[in-house]
Amino acid sequence: MGIFSSIMNKIFHRGSDAAAPAPADAAAAPAADADTNTDTTVAAPPAPAAPVDVGAVLAQIAAEKGGGGNYQSSIVDLLKLLDLDSSLDARKELADELNVHAGDAGTAEQNIALHKAVMDGLAANGGQVPADWRS
Repeated sequence: MGIFSSIMNKIFHRGSDAAAPAPADAAAAPAADADTNTDTTVAAPPAPAAPVDVGAVLAQIAAEKGGGGNYQSSIVDLLKLLDLDSSLDARKELADELNVHAGDAGTAEQNIALHKAVMDGLAANGGQVPADWRS
């Protein structure tokens, strides 16, 4: 599992012991086959998951921990808040995973770009992310 997947899991599946949600069973509906006039089964697409309020989830985690630093804009503080590795090597791996190449590794420029890329990724995967946290 990649670092971004770990971030998503910690935020989207808070309190869940599963690494990822179990796939929803598709509802089956009978449909008539026009050529043979027999019934076949057609799978309906699964219902979309409810959006996750990323800001609220992170605020709740920070409140439970007695603070979270500047997780709203700091990738290091965000990773620490989520009990994930915030080392330079981990951030380099996350940058590679998200294709973030702004500034040198570990610089403020890259860390800000990395945080925004994480927030953009969370938003792209169904998270409701405050606009000022995104790029």
